[in-house]
Amino acid sequence: MSHRSRFTQAALRRSFNRTALSITLGTLLAATCVAPFALAQEAVGEAQEFNIAPGALGTALSEFAAASGVTLSFGSSQTQGLVTQGLKGHYSFSQGVAQLLAGSGLQLRQEGPARYTLVKLPTGAALHLGPTQITGASLGTTTEDTGSYTTGAMQTATKLALSIRETPQSVTVVTRQRMDDQNMQSLEDVLKSTPGISITKDGPQRPIFYSRGFAVQNLMVDGLANDMSHYLSRDMSTSADTAIFDRVEVMRGAAGLMQGTGSPSAAINMVRKRPTAAPRLSITASAGSWDNYRSEIDASSALNDSGTLRGRLVTAYQSKNSFQDVADAERSVFYGIAEADLNDNTTLTVGATNQASHNTTTWGGLPAAIDGRHLHLSRSAYLGSDWEYWDQNNVTAFGRLEYRFDNGWKLLLSASKSWSDLQMLGSMTERFGTDFDEFGQYVGQYHYKDQQDSYDLFASGPFALFGREHELVVGASQRELAFRGKGNFQDNETRTNIYRPDPHSVPKPQMDLDYWRQERNSELKSFYLTSRFSLAEPLTLILGGRLDWYDYDVDTRFAGVRTASSTDYKVTRNLTRYAGMVYDLDAHHSVYASYTDVFSPQAEVDSSGGLIKPVVGKNYETGIKGEYFEGALTASAAVFRIDQVNRAKQVVSAQCSSLQCYEASGEVRSEGIELEVNGKLAPGWELGAGYTYAQAKYRKDGNEDNVGRLFDTDIPRHVFKAFTTYQLPGDLHRWTVGGGLYSQNRIYNKDVNFYDSGTPMYVEQKGYALVDLMTRYRASEHLEFRLNLNNVFDKKYYQSISTNTYYGNDIYGEPRNAMVSVRWSL
Repeated sequence: MSHRSRFTQAALRRSFNRTALSITLGTLLAATCVAPFALAQEAVGEAQEFNIAPGALGTALSEFAAASGVTLSFGSSQTQGLVTQGLKGHYSFSQGVAQLLAGSGLQLRQEGPARYTLVKLPTGAALHLGPTQITGASLGTTTEDTGSYTTGAMQTATKLALSIRETPQSVTVVTRQRMDDQNMQSLEDVLKSTPGISITKDGPQRPIFYSRGFAVQNLMVDGLANDMSHYLSRDMSTSADTAIFDRVEVMRGAAGLMQGTGSPSAAINMVRKRPTAAPRLSITASAGSWDNYRSEIDASSALNDSGTLRGRLVTAYQSKNSFQDVADAERSVFYGIAEADLNDNTTLTVGATNQASHNTTTWGGLPAAIDGRHLHLSRSAYLGSDWEYWDQNNVTAFGRLEYRFDNGWKLLLSASKSWSDLQMLGSMTERFGTDFDEFGQYVGQYHYKDQQDSYDLFASGPFALFGREHELVVGASQRELAFRGKGNFQDNETRTNIYRPDPHSVPKPQMDLDYWRQERNSELKSFYLTSRFSLAEPLTLILGGRLDWYDYDVDTRFAGVRTASSTDYKVTRNLTRYAGMVYDLDAHHSVYASYTDVFSPQAEVDSSGGLIKPVVGKNYETGIKGEYFEGALTASAAVFRIDQVNRAKQVVSAQCSSLQCYEASGEVRSEGIELEVNGKLAPGWELGAGYTYAQAKYRKDGNEDNVGRLFDTDIPRHVFKAFTTYQLPGDLHRWTVGGGLYSQNRIYNKDVNFYDSGTPMYVEQKGYALVDLMTRYRASEHLEFRLNLNNVFDKKYYQSISTNTYYGNDIYGEPRNAMVSVRWSL
């Protein structure tokens, strides 16, 4: 193992000991709290007097829930056009539900003590009402334990709890089952398999996510946003471990209604696991290629006899080497959450997460030839030094308070506060010499601290107008960011033999970290409103608007001298408009169209140090969606167009003092299509697949040579992703087999040379395809084994390619690798 710097082995040992203690506590929690799932027995078990008049089913259900002292959540579209004969006399809760829902094709799904949602009754199934709980096979919002590759409802697009079919934008939900099947251990792993998302890297630990031709800046956890608009904040926010998440919701296109500001690429919402009243415990251990070892423990249970207080602990630890020499990584994760029903109408949730990681890795990648050709270095080549590190520590505290009114409305207050710390010392391979034919190191050492606060308060519920039921969301939010960074950089004249590198030959540099300093603050205050109107039996209209007040200031200094990029920026009452319409063609298909404004302030600077103007534009989308097998399978086809101006474009220029130099583009148009299918094709057969074509080109620009050219050439335009599993029938039912395919077209970078404008530079990665395989064996009710084999044919490819030939940034994708996992669950 390489030498540790700052994030020492002792520190990791202490972190691991804390994790082990948390694991022990979680185990004891699940082992001792085995009280039954009480679920408000007193409220639902005794008969009581009801007098509910015949009429609209939605109104009757709301009245019944209020009288029974329970919370019942459902969308107006679920009960639209349905009527009931009412309820008069003495009935138990179960009897009352059966009478009201008779012939409706609906049933209740229990989500917690005295909390229910309304779902469809599977075809051919009978409604069964137990004495203390009501269960159903239909999908809800939680994906854990469903075994499905799709979900019943999601809220990332509009804050309305809508199914994928009811949402007038392209959405993908990567469920807990799919994360487990594909051994997705990080957000990067999830997005590699998500349709419409591409990934490049500025370095081994610096992934950039793209959708529809543009970088993703909207990253949320439980609907609360993290600001990723600046690349330094992005460095601290993109490595989330998946052990704590139930699902990842990805909405492609502009997310102005939810975020206010941000790129029209996609919004990514990571949804945490929630506590369960039923006791559960799972322990997972994995071992794989390059000494990749990982363990997870997940414990959840009720903390009192009634189930009104629930808790959950999740811990994970991972240590691994790399296919690259010297490089390695360690990561520990802790997640604790408690949920309390303060009364029948109020639920309080509090929790905290901590993720700490140490990485021995270079700052950049491998160099290309002076004209851009690949040098075909070994995939194991490590051109850095053994003292390099990239260490991150992220802590988040969060809470939410939900109050449910008797008329179907609810009020939700959410808050989150996160502290991120990044310390790094690393090198990029750099050209030297009279003819730039020798290599040395460009070394940087930096320390960043980032604090983000996010608050959101909204009310949502049904209302009646013109004899029909509609839905409304009204809310306000505030987001604050404070960044403090310091560091230094230098050229290391020690020559490097890139074909026979020696990671021990270069002494560790000592640098004054006060040379570069940056203080950056931003604040976004917003007020938003969304309404969903039922215009007719098959037609719904979603209208929304958001007002934003944005304040940004930055102070950047070199050797105490303030730079020209130190500037303030303020926006008052920027209006973002949203409109979407969904028309049901029949019981299984809908067509939709939507429009959203684009507004995104930028942190990039031009060659003179000035701030690039905000991006403004428009997002259009239309498509068709299908829902089959009572929602167990979803499919969609969409076409989109995004027009925007001022999008920052990275440039290579002798006038730039660093690689972080940009120019404001003219009008850029992104157009494309997206095809997707997720869910159950047949009993035991799950599929998640998607094809995307997205092309962003200049329509207008100050440089006429750019018109008609691609805006960004090193992200793929054609991408196909698929993964499927099949549980074998009969005597082989304990076995599940699966496989995946990833394919993309050629990418390239073409420009004048950084240091010789007469020499062209062209670097490319040809189109390629990757194949993965998986098999799972369930030995018993509590024990299962899984094998994942990735890049089966050991395809050699570059995950990212260099933007210039002065610094090295070719980054190989992983060679063939395997991991075996064993999971015991209670």
